[in-house]
Amino acid sequence: MHKSRLPCWSGTAIHPTGRALAASLLAAAALVAVPAPARADGTDAPGAGPALAARSPGMLEPLLPRYADPGLPSDIAASSPPSFGILSEPVATEGEPLYGLASELDETSYDIPGQIVVDARDDLDDGALAALARDFSLHLFPTALASKTRIQIATVDGPIGATLQRLAKDPRVEAAEPLARVRAFFVANDPLLKEQWHMARVGAERAWDFATGRGVTVAVVDTGIACETHGPFVKAPDLASTECVEGWNFVNKTNHANDDQGHGTHVAGTIAQSTNNGIGAAGLAFHARLMPVKVLNENGWGTTADVADGIRWAADNGADVINLSLGGPRNSKVLQSAIDHAISRGVVVVAAAGNTGGRVQYPGASDGVIGVSATDANDKIARFSSRGQGVDVAAPGVNVTQQTICNRGRGDCEAPYPAYNGTSMAAPHVAGAAALLVGLGVSDPRAVEDAIRAGARVVDSSDGGKLLYGAGILDAASSVERVTQTHAVVRIVALLLLAAWVGRRARKKEADAASPWRASFLLPALAAGPGLFFFAPWLLSRVDLAVDLLARPIADLDLLIGASVHRWLPLANALIPLGLTSLFFGVKKLRPAIAGLSVGTAAYLTSVVALGEVTGPLGQLALVVWCAGNAAACLWIARTNLSTR
Repeated sequence: MHKSRLPCWSGTAIHPTGRALAASLLAAAALVAVPAPARADGTDAPGAGPALAARSPGMLEPLLPRYADPGLPSDIAASSPPSFGILSEPVATEGEPLYGLASELDETSYDIPGQIVVDARDDLDDGALAALARDFSLHLFPTALASKTRIQIATVDGPIGATLQRLAKDPRVEAAEPLARVRAFFVANDPLLKEQWHMARVGAERAWDFATGRGVTVAVVDTGIACETHGPFVKAPDLASTECVEGWNFVNKTNHANDDQGHGTHVAGTIAQSTNNGIGAAGLAFHARLMPVKVLNENGWGTTADVADGIRWAADNGADVINLSLGGPRNSKVLQSAIDHAISRGVVVVAAAGNTGGRVQYPGASDGVIGVSATDANDKIARFSSRGQGVDVAAPGVNVTQQTICNRGRGDCEAPYPAYNGTSMAAPHVAGAAALLVGLGVSDPRAVEDAIRAGARVVDSSDGGKLLYGAGILDAASSVERVTQTHAVVRIVALLLLAAWVGRRARKKEADAASPWRASFLLPALAAGPGLFFFAPWLLSRVDLAVDLLARPIADLDLLIGASVHRWLPLANALIPLGLTSLFFGVKKLRPAIAGLSVGTAAYLTSVVALGEVTGPLGQLALVVWCAGNAAACLWIARTNLSTR
C-alpha cells in the first residue's frame, strides 16, 4: 500500500537568543514527499528529497509566492500562474484594538443607571448632608466608612449628567461621579505572556473567566509531547502542572510518546501549557489534559496510515478534541475514514491548513475537520498559509511563543521558548478554544465548530476573504461567552415555564399545594438548572475552582471528572430526585427543595434537547428520548413533592 509522507506544519523556528542566526539559515522546504525529489523552490533536483527530510521540514518555511501590489493593474494579477503567481491580499487591520479593549475602556458601559457617588466635605455634619440631599433631590445611602469619609451613594431622580454638573460646582462637595461596577481580572503570572501577542489576540484572558478546559482531554497527534520523564527523556518544566494521560507511540510501538523533535511539545503548549505558575508561557485551555500520540518521527515525517491510526486510537481512548498540525496533498480515504470514526464518537477534529501558500492540504481540507489558516499580529493572512476551500477559521500562526524541548528531549536542560511560524501554530489555538467549549458541555463536534465560527472576528467578509479566513479570526472569548449566555437564558426560561406549569398542576390536584415561588424551591431549582451562580463569569473568573463549581449546574459537575463521563448525563436524570423523595418525603420542609431540584433537572434536560449541543453515546435519537423521559419523570416528582398531604 502506498503511504504518503506527512510533515508537521510549522514554519520558522526563531529562538530568542539566535534570531539573526536562525534567519540566515532559513530555507524553503518541500512540504510533502513526491515521486521524484523536489527542491525547496518547487523545482525538481536529483537527491533533494532525503536532504530535505533530514532537515526536519516541521522547522522550515517554504519559499512562497510574492503578493500583489494593490496598485498593479488587475490584468497583471490575473495573468499570473494559479499557484506561484501574484496573490491578492486583503487590507490589513493594523491598529485594530485587541479583543474587548474598546468596550473595556467604555466607562459608561460599567455605570449603574440612576446612581452616583457623592464625596461630601469631611467637615460636613449630618444636618448639612441632609440639606445637600434636599437641594439636589437625592436619596443618600452611607457607605461603610461614611462616618469618616462622608462618601454617600445617591439615587438620582432624572438625568444624571445635569445633576453631576451642578454638584461639581457646589462647595459642599469634593467629588461627584457615576457609581460604576468593577470586576475581577485574572491575569496569569507567566513572565512570557506579554510576548504571547497571539493569546491576547484570541481573547485568552477574557475567555478564562468563562472556561479553562477542566475535564477535557486533547490529543496532540504529532511528534509526541514532553509529558513525562522516562529513560533519557524529561518532562518539559512548563508542563509540570499540566495533566498528561497515557498516549501511544506509533513510531516506536510503545506507550511512551516522548517528543524527540520539538514540534509536538510546542503545539501542545498553546493548548495546555501550565499557566499562572510563575514560569514560562501560558496555554489557552490550561486545565485540559494532554494526550500525546506520536505519529511523526524525529525529522517530523510520518504517513497517512500512522496518522489515521493515531486519530482512531485517540478517539477510542478518551480524547475529546484532536489536534492535527500536520498534512500533505493526499486526500487519503484511510485518513478520512479515521476522521469520520472520531467524529462519530463525538470528538472534535482540528487541523492545520498547510504552509504551501496554495490550496488547503489534508487533513485540513478533509470533511468534518475544522481547517485553520494562519494570521499575523495585524490580522493579515500569513504569506505561507494555505488558503481556499477547506479553511473554516483563521488563528494566529506567526511568532507564536511556547515552550519546546532541547537536545531532542534527552537530558535535563533549560527548555527554550522559541517563536515559531506556521499553520501548525494556528491550529492548536482553535483546539484549545474547542476544549474550552467542550468544558462548558458543548460536546457535539458540529456545535463546537458552529460556536467557534459564530464567535470569530470577521476582518474580510468578501468571497475572497472567506477563502483566506473562513468565518474569521478565532475569538475564543466571544465563543465561550456566547455559549455561556445562551445556556443561562435557555435554562432560566425553561425553568420558569416548567415551574409555573408544575405549580399550576399541583394546585389543580390539591388547592393548598405548596407554591414554587419561594426560596426553598427556587434555590435548588437554580442550582440544578442554570447553576446557582450562573452569572459568576461576568463578575469573577472561573479559573478559581470554587467559582467554577458554583457557576455550573449540578448536572455539569461531572464535566470536572471528564467530558466522556458527562456524555452519559449521570447527574441529569430522574433517579436523583426520586431517591431523595423516597428518603425524605416524610420531612415536609424538604419537599419544596426536592421539587425545585426536580424542576431544575427537567429544565436542564430540556435545554439539552433544545440546544442540540450534546453528543449522545448511543446516538441523538436515544439522547432525546432519554432527556424527554427523565424530564417528564422529574416534573411528576416535583408535582408530588409540592403536595401538602
